[in-house]
Amino acid sequence: MSSDGGKKQFWKRNTAKVPGSIQHVYGAQHPPFDPLLHANLIKAGNKPPSTSTPGKPKKATTFQEFESITSDAWDVGDDDDELLAMAAQNLNIEVVMETANKVIENHSKLQERRQQQQLDEVFEPEEKEEEEGHEEDENEQEEEEEAAETTAELSFSTERLPHRDSRLVKSHSEAPIGSPKEMIGERAALQRQQSLPHRPVIPLVARMADQNTSGTPAMTEREASRLDKFRQLLAGPNTDLEELRKLSWSGIPRQVRPITWKLLSGYLPANAERRASTLQRKRQEYFGFIEQYYDSRNDEHHQDTYRQIHIDIPRMSPERLVLQPKVTEIFERILFIWAIRHPASGYVQGINDLVTPFFVVYVFEYIEEEVENFDVSSLQEEVLRNIEADSFWCMSRLLDGIQDNYTFAQPGIQRKVKALEELVSRIDETVHRHMQHYEVEYLQFAFRWMNNLLMRELPLRCTIRLWDTYQAEPEGFSHFHLYVCAAFLVRWRKEILEEKDFQGLMILLQNLPTMHWGNEEVSVLLAEAYRLKFAFADAPNHYKR
Repeated sequence: MSSDGGKKQFWKRNTAKVPGSIQHVYGAQHPPFDPLLHANLIKAGNKPPSTSTPGKPKKATTFQEFESITSDAWDVGDDDDELLAMAAQNLNIEVVMETANKVIENHSKLQERRQQQQLDEVFEPEEKEEEEGHEEDENEQEEEEEAAETTAELSFSTERLPHRDSRLVKSHSEAPIGSPKEMIGERAALQRQQSLPHRPVIPLVARMADQNTSGTPAMTEREASRLDKFRQLLAGPNTDLEELRKLSWSGIPRQVRPITWKLLSGYLPANAERRASTLQRKRQEYFGFIEQYYDSRNDEHHQDTYRQIHIDIPRMSPERLVLQPKVTEIFERILFIWAIRHPASGYVQGINDLVTPFFVVYVFEYIEEEVENFDVSSLQEEVLRNIEADSFWCMSRLLDGIQDNYTFAQPGIQRKVKALEELVSRIDETVHRHMQHYEVEYLQFAFRWMNNLLMRELPLRCTIRLWDTYQAEPEGFSHFHLYVCAAFLVRWRKEILEEKDFQGLMILLQNLPTMHWGNEEVSVLLAEAYRLKFAFADAPNHYKR
């Protein structure tokens, strides 16, 4: 894209395949960055901001204003804004500490007074004892009323906030009083926790509201309504794929995600009567490939490919799932067969990550519990074979649309990174010039974003939610992903501008704090990406100044 002609060619969505040979790429080897475990890598100015800032004037291009005039991509009644507003409330740490110290002090004084009264009772006459006992009752009553008021004040201030790991001091024995330095350290730790998005602990793969198992909250009325819409649409003899895409854009319920992904990827036909025969035929075809090609993995021509696959799989996440021997064996077969059948690209590091979302979603078709705590080998052999074949074919469908990302010299990624640079320079010139000033090249961080489809930047649960929309969006993986990357970069504008050197910028951009992201953050990211696509897609002149 070094010329205008090149840019116009890209924006026409040229999908011509470029032949070549096997090219191994070595990218990141770690799961998304967790600021709670790697706090030493985060500088003081790099704390992730809350999702929204109450009281701050908003620009004219906010998602709320854009949503008010657009209704074709998400549900009009979406309550994401309310969730974001709730998550954005912040706890005033000074008020909490002051109130907690006051409660502790009141309980301490009350305890000391009781001890003093016990000593006085030993030496004082009985009459004086009675008078002091009367005074003590009055004082205790006053102290208890004051403590109750301060405790109520503290409870009221915490009720209005999202749940967090903070509790009130119940008694003097539970309130160890440390030195001023310890108090300062505790306050700093609380402030670091406050900088993170406040949410309950959520599963690795899907948010709690998507679960229908014991110990999890029931679905909301809106979620139940959306699930009914999906089931009604899928129950017909011929599924309306266009309507299914519209419904899937804002997320797919877990219960119907496996069948929906298979339909949207083109793996299953829209006609319900043909689906069973199609599944049987495709699964037999895949295991025919296994019998034909898999024994050649140790041959001279293929042993390097198999060895690289064998090295890369343990680097994937989630480790508790991927490192199960049965899962490792399944992934090795899927990736090796795909590489053998696609010699123009062969196996390239990064393709291995693209198997995981399909595998996890199709496992959910047969289990109710969380997949990261599930022993996959406990499933029946026939079920595992079905999951393996379905994952292979759906991954193949995905890669068919982005294969130029993995051919020799990876021209697809090169074009997309260049397009991302031009897009960011247009939508946020300040961020673009800041990175230019400190000589940060987009290829140094965005290559991984394109190669792994942001899977190394987001938790798996967020990737699955992101792919719901990618499956529903025309050319989602090849075209819409560019705008998601642009929105994702600008999302960290404040943190980027606070970094004043090359090293700090690279550490931030390669370890963005998204471990606590959920569906709300992904939905806002997708809405902003849709706005950018609406403004810039197929309009290369918009880049010109």
